[in-house]
Amino acid sequence: MWKVAMSEEVGKAIQSVVERVNQAAARRPKTLPAVTPRLVAVSKTKPPEMVIEAYRQGQRNFGENYVNELVDKASDPLILESCPDIKWHFIGHLQKNNVNKLLGVPNLFLIETVDSVKLAEKVNSSWQRLRGESMQRLNVMVQINTSGEKSELSLLNRLSTNAHTLSVGQKFCVMSVVGKHGLPPEETVNTVKHIVSQCSALHFSGLMTIGRYGYNLSLGPNPDFEMLLSRRQEVCDSLQLPVEEVELSMGMSTDFEHAIEVGSTNVRVGSIIFGNREYPNSATNTPNPSPVPSPAHSPEKTSKVVSEEASKKMQHLTVSQQ
Repeated sequence: MWKVAMSEEVGKAIQSVVERVNQAAARRPKTLPAVTPRLVAVSKTKPPEMVIEAYRQGQRNFGENYVNELVDKASDPLILESCPDIKWHFIGHLQKNNVNKLLGVPNLFLIETVDSVKLAEKVNSSWQRLRGESMQRLNVMVQINTSGEKSELSLLNRLSTNAHTLSVGQKFCVMSVVGKHGLPPEETVNTVKHIVSQCSALHFSGLMTIGRYGYNLSLGPNPDFEMLLSRRQEVCDSLQLPVEEVELSMGMSTDFEHAIEVGSTNVRVGSIIFGNREYPNSATNTPNPSPVPSPAHSPEKTSKVVSEEASKKMQHLTVSQQ
């Protein structure tokens, strides 16, 4: 019965989101490139069976935030057997010491979060070594921190009018939810130039942003999305690239329709397809942990540990709703 219910729910959710994606694309101004948006189903914390069911419903692109979870899921025998054409997107912060592990993922399609020249060089050299220079280039996007938050306190102040009353634990939870990595916007063109000219094993696919949490659309178009659009234009002008060949990955479950309307070609949608995420309160937070412990401060571990509590805390903060 569980499988039947799951099949029906995932199937309906996929169909609904695809319809909403298409409708949003139809509302885009004619001045934007007529690129069909790609839906990336974010399967974080969800079992392989749910990925397989979404695949059966026609979904092909799936995203994961954590290297260990992606390695485990992509290598799962059921997924390997049932989803031969699956395309995995890595959409979380990538540390250089996890690059080799990530590049071993079967059917890895796109790394959306390259946020420095050094990381690009590491991915480039590792891909050459692991897959061979004659192999197909690896798709990468450059992640931009479009919100430009200057300090942890400013992040807190944006999220709550009573930020000073939060406990240390609450502040840490908030930081785990909203803390964003990414390249400073003014470094976008030079970083893309370096990838295109110096990283022969990589294919520059576009730009990505997470964007600020809870932006109130009654105030107008999301400025983070507008920022990414302007940076794309700068990249295209500087490198003489066709605009339609430089993708924009922006928009998640709460704002993907608006993101598409203003130009996104790649949206990352999780909870409205698979349901709310569940974070177990145990060592199983990190799938198949390595026998060599990671540093205590590693986001690979710490962000998962606090995510459940952070989600609860966020519900009590004063945030403008869309």
